[in-house]
Amino acid sequence: MGALLAIGAVILLMVIGVPVVFSFAAMTLVLSFAYDVNISSLMTTGFWSINSIILLALPLFIMTGYLMQSGGIAARLLRFVEAIVGSSRSGMGTSMVMACGIFGAISGTASAAVASIGTIMIDPMEKHGYSRPYSTALVGISSLLGLLIPPSITMILYAVVTRQSVAAVFLATIGPGILLIIFLCIINAIKMRNNPTYTPQTLALSDRFRHIGSTGWKALPALMLPVIILGGIYGGIFTPTEAAAIAVVYAIPVGMFVYRDLDMKTLARCFIQAATTTGVIMIILLFSFVASRIFTFERVPQQLTELLLELFKDKLMILLMVNIFLILMGMIMDDVSVVAILSPLLLPVMESIGVHPVHFAAIVGTSVVIGCNSPPMAPILFMSCRIGRVGMSQVIRPAFSFMLLAALPVMLITTYWPALSLFLPRLFGYVS
Repeated sequence: MGALLAIGAVILLMVIGVPVVFSFAAMTLVLSFAYDVNISSLMTTGFWSINSIILLALPLFIMTGYLMQSGGIAARLLRFVEAIVGSSRSGMGTSMVMACGIFGAISGTASAAVASIGTIMIDPMEKHGYSRPYSTALVGISSLLGLLIPPSITMILYAVVTRQSVAAVFLATIGPGILLIIFLCIINAIKMRNNPTYTPQTLALSDRFRHIGSTGWKALPALMLPVIILGGIYGGIFTPTEAAAIAVVYAIPVGMFVYRDLDMKTLARCFIQAATTTGVIMIILLFSFVASRIFTFERVPQQLTELLLELFKDKLMILLMVNIFLILMGMIMDDVSVVAILSPLLLPVMESIGVHPVHFAAIVGTSVVIGCNSPPMAPILFMSCRIGRVGMSQVIRPAFSFMLLAALPVMLITTYWPALSLFLPRLFGYVS
């Protein structure tokens, strides 16, 4: 009863507009009164839980995202992708999806992708016959590829709160991420096949190859970032935390001396933004660790497992209920909050029915993709609307079409086909 009261309190506070950090603090206080525990000793335990070398990767990857946005890296990547696929009738939409996927392979954040890719792409797409609400919805759902394509900040948090390997969790979401890219590109191609205002490019084939080569050469320093990050991690050269540090060290000179879009004032602003974002996430994690400790002491995960097994005898139904629950929570919470609170709470349920924790990481990621684009909170979709300068009422219809035709099928395939998310972790020896 105390656990339900605490979770209800945090949901209510977030819905009425209380900042996430204070909502989590209130949840911890409710739990301490409900179960009569000494909050001061648990806060010490929470502090030692966040005193982790793995969590050093968070501010570094966040910083990389801001550097990409401000240092011209995202713009060069987008121009290169557009040169390859942008000449077809649906090419600009495909360019946006692919650019968000590459962006996710560097920064691991959705908000930075919305700000950088959306700012660059929405106006040109409107000139090429894409409606503004459609482009806004597409960048909203595509930006969430940053939650699936490694390195992902959300997946780092999952690995920390569930005590799993960061590298294994990264690998688990690659398959669903690629599948989501394919689905979004196909749906965009179908929707735009009769685009009446499309103006075809008139470049000769040799000129087009020259354009691809030119933009590719300019984007090469940016394209090296995912190669360095992922190649270094899975080549055994450095850890995810070291990879994040190297990404920052690499991105700063690229932005300042290669692309020359990054100056000292902008760099200082990136540091401040990264520090602010990191501070919020770390405080959320602190309170979530304290709450998880109380849940464990009071056997809340075991009680939840027993309840679900009593209500639903079939494994497929339990998986579906967990999917629905994660989506509903994603509608009213951001991805960090969902992962921090629900992952340790639901993991025992998943393990009791034979779901591997690494597979569950992919289930959480694909479910959160839907929740983060669904009202009433829909933080990423609201941010897309601000960037695209359109109202939420105009964006709802195209956004739901992308979620129903792309994100939902990917979530169900990921949930009921474990091989999609476990193949790569098994191939690299992280899962037996």
